[in-house]
Amino acid sequence: MRLLKVATCNLNQWAMDFDCNLKNIKESIVRAKEAGAVIRLGPELEITGYGSEDHFLELDTVAHAWECLKELLLGDWTDDILCSFGMPVIKGSERYNCQVVCLNRKIIMIRPKMWLANDGNYRELRWFTAWKQNDQLEEFHLPSDISEALQQKTVPFGYGFMQFLDTAVAAEVCEELFTPIPPHAELALNGVEVFMNASGSHHQLRKLDLRMRAFIGATHTRGGVYMYSNHQGCDGGRLYYDGCACVVVNGDVVAQGSQFSLKDVEVVVAQIDLDAVASLRGSISSFQEQASRKQHVSSVYVPYKLCKPFNLQMSLSSPLKISYHSPEEEIAFGPGCWLWDYLRRSGASGFLLPLSGGADSSSVAGIVGCMCQLVVKEIANGDEQVKSDAIRIGNYTDGQFPTDSKEFAKRVFYTVFMGSENSSDATRSRAKMLADEIGSWHLDVSIDTVVSAFLSLFQTLTGKRPRYKVDGGSNIENLGLQNVQARIRMVLAFMLASLLPWVHNKPGFYLVLGSSNVDEGLRGYLTKYDCSSADINPIGSISKQDLRIFLRWAATHLGFSSLAEIEAAPPTAELEPIRSNYSQLDEVDMGMTYDELSVYGRLRKIFRCGPVSMFKNLCFGWGSKLSPSEVADKVKYFFKYYSINRHKMTVITPSYHAESYSPEDNRFDLRQFLYNSRWPYQFRKIDQLVDELSVGKDAPASSNGVGVVAAGSADPKAGL
Repeated sequence: MRLLKVATCNLNQWAMDFDCNLKNIKESIVRAKEAGAVIRLGPELEITGYGSEDHFLELDTVAHAWECLKELLLGDWTDDILCSFGMPVIKGSERYNCQVVCLNRKIIMIRPKMWLANDGNYRELRWFTAWKQNDQLEEFHLPSDISEALQQKTVPFGYGFMQFLDTAVAAEVCEELFTPIPPHAELALNGVEVFMNASGSHHQLRKLDLRMRAFIGATHTRGGVYMYSNHQGCDGGRLYYDGCACVVVNGDVVAQGSQFSLKDVEVVVAQIDLDAVASLRGSISSFQEQASRKQHVSSVYVPYKLCKPFNLQMSLSSPLKISYHSPEEEIAFGPGCWLWDYLRRSGASGFLLPLSGGADSSSVAGIVGCMCQLVVKEIANGDEQVKSDAIRIGNYTDGQFPTDSKEFAKRVFYTVFMGSENSSDATRSRAKMLADEIGSWHLDVSIDTVVSAFLSLFQTLTGKRPRYKVDGGSNIENLGLQNVQARIRMVLAFMLASLLPWVHNKPGFYLVLGSSNVDEGLRGYLTKYDCSSADINPIGSISKQDLRIFLRWAATHLGFSSLAEIEAAPPTAELEPIRSNYSQLDEVDMGMTYDELSVYGRLRKIFRCGPVSMFKNLCFGWGSKLSPSEVADKVKYFFKYYSINRHKMTVITPSYHAESYSPEDNRFDLRQFLYNSRWPYQFRKIDQLVDELSVGKDAPASSNGVGVVAAGSADPKAGL
């Protein structure tokens, strides 16, 4: 038997905070050594933080990474343990995303990334060059100060593997695993038994299974040990890296770390018998045949043994059942952990949320409540870093610290119901009930006097006073009256966030939380610079459908029972007067349902459909219930309001990324914000197709099963 103990990590790094990152790296090495591991794998670009973005273009960033690596190598950190560190490296005039593999205070090789992540949230080609010289390893001259300190002038650089006395080890960096021809396939044929994948993979609802299937597939048909390390937490941007460091052997997961955690360092250890890898490969005829005609891959010889012989005191890691969270749990824990990282690293002393009593703001409140529960739980489990942060943020004194989530929420979470004459008693009472269940410091204020002051000023300036549509006003008047309420709420929210801590003799400021969902952003069903404008938004990339599921789950599992009643209430902005014959409803205002919006969003972004392609797809999907003409009307209506309102995405609150059809304009969904909203060419093509499809055919004009709403109502939030 060749027994090998390996350690892989979840690290909560912070982009450009080298002290924080180095501290976490050192702690992970200490824990790996204590567990007896001889290989330690860290996340991609762990020294700088993955999300450093354009800081990678600064020479300082690369220089500081080398300085941190030098500190690791001059100490005893790499003694008797193979360590793979992620950092940027400049070779010649090119900058590479690299894994620097070290052992016993020397650099064994530098492995540059060959296939860069350059879609969705990723822009690696903006900062790095892909390594293309795959036929041989090159000689890399170390920076002079590093060379002098280590007494090592050069190191092998490029695509290859490390041949030890008893096994072969190679790196495969993040995106490379997901390419059509991944490096591990060729490396396995060259005898590599251990693969180290350093990653910077973000959370997205229902995404983890895709990742786990890739790890399993990498070793199921060709054998091997696949180590996966990832960042975990918010490193300074919209993404939450969801950890789940793991070890897979011959297609079986034998060790798995947490997906959502407040811990800064988590080390996952596994004990493996490498003879099991050799045995599996020897039993697969096709593997043997392909290995006999393999393409040669360069290697670095390392005269060192990693494995231990047969020993009854060293138990082997057994296959595990993979741990998955439900989407409801992902919504609770992912944004909850992201909020905690943002709070503790921003210098803020809490959150302020405009709580309307509706589903969206109540979802945000529930997530903050979950965050408070996670903090108290981690403190009870002995996490000193969480405890220290909580004491500082909660302004505890005399040795006190959080032991009750409601008490902690009272210290760090303000909610405010900003009612107007159009608000109902039902939403006011629901907001108060939820605040009591979570424990937030709740305020109930009326904005009517402020609205009246604005209208009086407008009347003085123009001689006119606008009226609501239900009172005989025009659509322009109606829209203006709604927008002034929403924007007053934004101003009031930021004033309260900056001054309430002062009123209560607390240090710092409060972060204002936004509460618009991904479907409203896609449709533009929000007022620009209204109370959805905030510092950060934990639900900005979550659909209304998923939020409703979350509310039902949280009512039971988080103990906030009022969320069930909130979820059951019809969505309404409450910006127009309530009359006996009229009540404002979101889906009527939008001219489409939230379910339909989710369909439009997925077709537009995930399946890359323009108006014509979307029409064709929906003719198949909805054709049994709607005629081509009715489908065409819906598609045109969606694209009209999507394009009219796209400008709102340029100033949308930075939001937690969770959904693959997010319309977020900053980095994920890059499109113009000035459209010809009539789409003349595309809509004309649709009309031609309708004429062709409708000759002699009339499909029934009934509901399509997703709750069709008449597409002719005015949109109170469509304007600027």
